[in-house]
Amino acid sequence: MAGRTGRRPGRPGTREAILDAARAAFAERGFDAASVRSIAGAAGVDPALVHHYFGSKDQLFLATLDAPMDPGDLLPQVLAGDDDGIGERLVRGFLGLWDSPAGAGAVALLRSGMSNEWTARLLREFLVTQVLRRVLHHLGGDPAELPLRGSLVASQLIGLAVMRHVVRLEPVASAPAETLVAAVAPTIQRYLRGDLAEGSTPS
Repeated sequence: MAGRTGRRPGRPGTREAILDAARAAFAERGFDAASVRSIAGAAGVDPALVHHYFGSKDQLFLATLDAPMDPGDLLPQVLAGDDDGIGERLVRGFLGLWDSPAGAGAVALLRSGMSNEWTARLLREFLVTQVLRRVLHHLGGDPAELPLRGSLVASQLIGLAVMRHVVRLEPVASAPAETLVAAVAPTIQRYLRGDLAEGSTPS
């Protein structure tokens, strides 16, 4: 029985063709607008092959970035428990990742994002759709405030990562993780749940 005309069967190179098409789609249209079907079409394969190689759209997206971690493994720990402690758990989990062996991959991704516009777009989509959106939707609140809250959280966390692992500014670079958690978590908590206009304490 003849195969589908114009569709590339699973063979060496198929996975990379899908990844190339996915990188372009996610960078140009964003995670939400890019569909598995359109990515498969650009790669010249059947959509079933995308699912065969990567499982889900989320897993495909993580593969395009060669992400050092799956937020789905970390976020349940962050979101469990009292919402008033979510800032502390988020900072602790974030630092735990960056200070772990997987942190080398995270640093490489961050460096690439600082020098390459395409990687920066993908990194931005990763932060917004895979991490911040999940946290903020869990907490609820005014939908109109969520983009600002998410951006502020990202600016604090990424800034911390840059100073600790790229610029290596002391004493942040060598400070114990718990010292940084104690210093940064209240700010993250306010960004997540506090009054942004007045800079009040977390609700």
